[in-house]
Amino acid sequence: MFVLYDGVQSLDVCGPLEVFGGAERLLRRADGGSGGYGGDRGHRLRTLSRDGLAVRSSSGLTIVPDGSLRDAPAAIDTLIVPGGAGSREACEDSELVAWIERAAPRARRVASVCTGAFLLARAGLLAGRRATTHWSAAGALARLHPDVAVDPEPIFVRDGHVWTSAGVTAGIDLALALVEEDLDREAALTIARHLVVFLRRPGSQSQFSATLASQEPARDGLREVQRQVVEDIGGCHTVEAMAARAHMSPRHFARAFRAETGFTPARYVERVRVEAARRCLEDRDEPIAQIASRCGFGSAETMRRAFVRILHVSPAEYRRRFKPGQARSHPQGRTLRAHPQGHRQAGRRSRAGVA
Repeated sequence: MFVLYDGVQSLDVCGPLEVFGGAERLLRRADGGSGGYGGDRGHRLRTLSRDGLAVRSSSGLTIVPDGSLRDAPAAIDTLIVPGGAGSREACEDSELVAWIERAAPRARRVASVCTGAFLLARAGLLAGRRATTHWSAAGALARLHPDVAVDPEPIFVRDGHVWTSAGVTAGIDLALALVEEDLDREAALTIARHLVVFLRRPGSQSQFSATLASQEPARDGLREVQRQVVEDIGGCHTVEAMAARAHMSPRHFARAFRAETGFTPARYVERVRVEAARRCLEDRDEPIAQIASRCGFGSAETMRRAFVRILHVSPAEYRRRFKPGQARSHPQGRTLRAHPQGHRQAGRRSRAGVA
């Protein structure tokens, strides 16, 4: 069930809704056209606003909810609070906040997308918990709620039955993780492919890829160096080689690159290579040593150290958890930092219809 309010970010709502809708369609096909997400347990996707009236999203899109908060069922499987520019004002709506506080104990799990975390925190649901939100709002969340362990880095975080995610498209990653917990990894990956999601990101991944996190250099030579690193991931990208391409001395290049991008040259290259290796591990059956060579690490051990440092998991474990068709034997509930990997049989009906 999604809680709506004026100024909500439409993608915070529509992205997860499409994921759960995809899960429902998968189950309907598996059941021969009957049932849905939650099957005979009667769960269904619902959107509710405080008074049941339409809300206007932050982009101007009007969303007509299924009903008012008074129409919420006695038992809620998954309660999702999206974010948006209106979340700050929504935090001042005592009736809305009080309803979230009362409804949360009736839910099997509670989740927020982006700045929806402010509403969860205002309702007292994040006290003593680790949580995340959009990187630009993390500092404000930490200041307003010092009892919350705010981590601005991950795509999403799970702490007990409470989930929080970073901004906007991260809500899709969160919803895919919830579907994986309820159904299985194959279902989540099938939905991700159908939505043409570039890749399904683990919760521990930073909110920014290296290419997004780095600032765009003002100098043409530095931008050209960045382009060459991305396009020739396995090439020679030592400081000396990159400096020569930029027509600068190595010392001057290293200082300028860090000043203009926020990364040292070595750290930038390493992160770009980790991103490329992650995609290879998910999409290819090549041995890890071959992927390490392809992505410029030189050896499997060098790549392993980079993965552990950046993603907090080894390449072998990453492949086991995120490549389609890979068997998993770890117990339900074990996490990749904040990413649950509870396993259930494919096609099994879910308890988690979002209602």
